[in-house]
Amino acid sequence: MRIGVLTSGGDAQGMNAAVRAVVRTALSLGAEPYAILEGYQGAVDGGDRIRPFGWDDVSGILQRGGTVIGTARSADFREHDGMRRAVRNLVERGIDRLVVIGGDGSLTGTDRLRREWPDLLTELVDRGEITAELAQEHPALMVVGLVGSIDNDLVGSDMTIGADSALHRIIEAIDAISSTAASHQRSFVIEVMGRHCGYLPLMAAVAGGADYVLVPESPPAEGWEDQMCQMLRAGRAAGRRESLVLVAEGAVDRHGEPITVDYVSDAIAQRLGEEPRITIPGHVQRGGTPSAYDRWMSTLLGWNATQDVMAATPESVPNILGVRHNRVTRLPMMEAVAQTQAVAGLIREGKYDEAVAVRGESFTDLLGVFETLALPPSQQAVAPTATSRRIAILHGGGLAPGMNTATRALVRFGIAHGHTMLGVAGGFRGLAHEDFTELEWGAVEALVGEGGSSLGTRRGVLGEDELYAVSRAVERAGLDAIVVVGGLDAYLTVERMVAERTRFPALRLPITLLPASIDNNLPGSELSIGADTALNNAVWALDRIKQSASASRRCFVAETMGRTCGYLALLTGLAAGAERVYLPEQGVTLADLEVDVARMRAAFEGGKRLFVAVRNELAGDLYTTDFLVRLFEVEGHNLFDVRPAVLGHLQQGGNPSPFDRNLATRMAHFALEELTRLLAAGGDDAVYLGLTPDGLKTWPVAGMLAQLDVTERRPREQWWMDLLPVFSAVCDVPADLGAQATNG
Repeated sequence: MRIGVLTSGGDAQGMNAAVRAVVRTALSLGAEPYAILEGYQGAVDGGDRIRPFGWDDVSGILQRGGTVIGTARSADFREHDGMRRAVRNLVERGIDRLVVIGGDGSLTGTDRLRREWPDLLTELVDRGEITAELAQEHPALMVVGLVGSIDNDLVGSDMTIGADSALHRIIEAIDAISSTAASHQRSFVIEVMGRHCGYLPLMAAVAGGADYVLVPESPPAEGWEDQMCQMLRAGRAAGRRESLVLVAEGAVDRHGEPITVDYVSDAIAQRLGEEPRITIPGHVQRGGTPSAYDRWMSTLLGWNATQDVMAATPESVPNILGVRHNRVTRLPMMEAVAQTQAVAGLIREGKYDEAVAVRGESFTDLLGVFETLALPPSQQAVAPTATSRRIAILHGGGLAPGMNTATRALVRFGIAHGHTMLGVAGGFRGLAHEDFTELEWGAVEALVGEGGSSLGTRRGVLGEDELYAVSRAVERAGLDAIVVVGGLDAYLTVERMVAERTRFPALRLPITLLPASIDNNLPGSELSIGADTALNNAVWALDRIKQSASASRRCFVAETMGRTCGYLALLTGLAAGAERVYLPEQGVTLADLEVDVARMRAAFEGGKRLFVAVRNELAGDLYTTDFLVRLFEVEGHNLFDVRPAVLGHLQQGGNPSPFDRNLATRMAHFALEELTRLLAAGGDDAVYLGLTPDGLKTWPVAGMLAQLDVTERRPREQWWMDLLPVFSAVCDVPADLGAQATNG
């Protein structure tokens, strides 16, 4: 079986990861992969532009932006003659299955090629360009589509390849602009890509702490210029030193007229008497190294696409593979393309609510969230004093990037409901010592993208004496509710507080737990605040570690955090292109290490120059990172050097990723809405919050232990363990390839 893979249309970070996955999965399953260079133009041209790809042909490309096999918008392919030539070139090489990575235009062309394939074969036979026997061997074209688009505009999918990386580029620019804007108390107007989709500008506005955003799906009401300037003025009065307005390149007003950055700048200048600066990141958003997510998720998509196209029959309905709640979803190709292309029509027809709705739950939620988040107190209709409550916010457990973002959002949403928001310094022990500070709207402004924990956090579960002190502090401070942003120690502390409510009645107040842990080991939530940032930090470090070995023959044993949960190690290995991962869930045996040493020696004898093994910090008590380094060094017989790379606390450091900022904001909004309803009803529920395949939801703390393996300190169900077969397919060299595969 021969499978072709091509990238077409605009490039997107993560395309290389998908190509790599298609090639290696095909090889692992015994198929022959072919790369079609320069998109469909390569299929039309034939010759060396359609070439077999081996394991090494896709080595070292995970961290590269763009697409190594090239892309183009082929005018020739749109013509009948060009399509006929493409079919001839494909069938002459025995290719009748394609994985196409591109936008809606590329996938529309793919479906047309699939539908016209039989007629084009007949025409080629009649013209004497191919034999009837060859046509009979390949009577139909089977296709699977993957969407590579930084706009994230595929209806029915949460994410498309490249969107997360583009958001990283935008946030890097906004963070840099914010510092200079604050220094001079300036306004900046920033144009963000998104012709018919407001995903990038909206997510960037939330993650970057912007004041105002204009997206295509929700044009502003008449007089928006005055409203925008009132918000900017009020924001400055509330303590902001800078003003940021984000404009989608496809933004329009209610009459369908384009809203440009120049027009927005002029509106601000006329009404506020200042000269805003305009910044257009342009194609910077499309370039650069792909994020960790765009590596591992694109790998997962490519792995699934290869299996689907190999299992397809001439009767199969062609699908696009997308993502729904961290799971691969299959969408009928032309139905999904038609729905995606229809959004522009909904906007033109003024059906804005429908246009917003088709973008999905996350987009819809954040559109409303942003309006509340950015609205200064003077512009808010604050709830009556009778409904106001005193709510304490504290951080607990290990540090996780995004804790500060969650705090900022909790304060902003709490103030919008009329609550008094109190920050607790030093976690639960700070609560016991009544170390409170009232947090105002402007005081949390700088926290949107700041790493660390401004309130401070501590590990450890409270003892009985400390619970008594906390109970007394809650009474004396007159607290009505507590919101905890933290890790497993914080969860176990709250679980104990709930269990001891009979002895300490003051603890009968609403408590809400927001998951924040780089280990991603918390019950009830598939992703915790901070885990994405830690993953990106680990992958960033491994990229540089691998580069350091470019002039030598070397094995690295990299150690990640994660304690007894393998999420960080497995996803790091998958996103960084490691050859081996050691997880606490699987353990490490001497038999495993014997196989690994033999495999390593064979690879280096075959010409391999780099081997990376990623070990979770607690993957085994005896087989430590130091032990593995010494073992590989001794058994390597001078074929290669071995070096340890303990990534350590850099995984906890740095500013939170765009994903973690937006996750923290969404969770904070959900928590405050639920808490406000509970307070109004006089309830005292203690709940923990989670991101699930069904969206955000809560569970009672009293039942937490049913979801948690307390001894192993991880959830009883771990979705990421389903990624192990993907790792094996794209990272473990098949035995029959042997020394042909020299680079991982």
